Amino acid sequence: MNHKHLHYFWTVARLGGVSRAAEQLDLTPQTISGQLRQLENELGTALFRPSGRGLELTDAGRMALSYADEILHLESEMKQALLARQQRPMPILRIGIADVVPKSFAYRLLAPVGKLPEPVRLVCREGSIDMLLAELALHHLDMVVADRPMPSGLAIRGHSHKLGESALAFFAAESLCPEPPAFPECLNNAPLLLPGGHAAVRGLIDRWFSDQRLTPRLMGEFDDGALMKAFGQAGAGFFPGPAVLADEIHSRYNTPCVGRVEEIHESFWAITAERRISHPSIATIIDSARTALTPDLSHQHPGTSASPIGDPHASK
Repeated sequence: MNHKHLHYFWTVARLGGVSRAAEQLDLTPQTISGQLRQLENELGTALFRPSGRGLELTDAGRMALSYADEILHLESEMKQALLARQQRPMPILRIGIADVVPKSFAYRLLAPVGKLPEPVRLVCREGSIDMLLAELALHHLDMVVADRPMPSGLAIRGHSHKLGESALAFFAAESLCPEPPAFPECLNNAPLLLPGGHAAVRGLIDRWFSDQRLTPRLMGEFDDGALMKAFGQAGAGFFPGPAVLADEIHSRYNTPCVGRVEEIHESFWAITAERRISHPSIATIIDSARTALTPDLSHQHPGTSASPIGDPHASK
């Protein structure tokens, strides 16, 4: 059935004549009459009969009108629903990323949000964990991604969800290690770049150097991990990073992995105001974190202090 013919029929029936309908629809009466005849021929029955100077519905016409009312009402309802959907503001997910969290890991973590069935606008804030937790307490953030669980003793209500962990690795520009070096001896008296003291992994790295009796030359400390890697790319020193991101760090900064430290594991946490995760986007992020950190599990060698670059596991 031609939807246009149905609309003309409905208009003529409501206005009681072809001329009035033609005026409202801005068409000629001949056009309206022709369209009605086509509809009646298609349905195999007369819908109108003459009544004075106008038209009145036949029994079949009254039945057709009741269906036409319903069809056209559904059409209007569909248009309004689609328009309302377009005008409805997109839900916003506000995520705080601690400045010590690697940017590539943060991207891995948040990328699945863009593939959700219902679109979500992602708003990311970066800063220190203290600043981000204050924003979480004020409900300005839905979640904080950090390298540690929520510190105890804070007058802030929040719950920590462990996303996973990765062994630590060291990287350097090829100019610092033109030959496959012996690890970790290559770090002794070598230029070194480290995360700042507020990074959870920093204390573990300092203790490991002491245990290994290594004395590198600390050339710089960085709150921003991306800035530290940029200095490392320029050959300013060796620098640490999560082993699970070794391929990405090597590819992006042209800094091969020189060795892994299995005794040090860098952890990543999601901190939310709610204990049980009900927000579907946050649940997706937590699930994606397990996938992002899973590849590192195959590289772990219990009981091994460090893996040199010559170890096949260190370069994958």
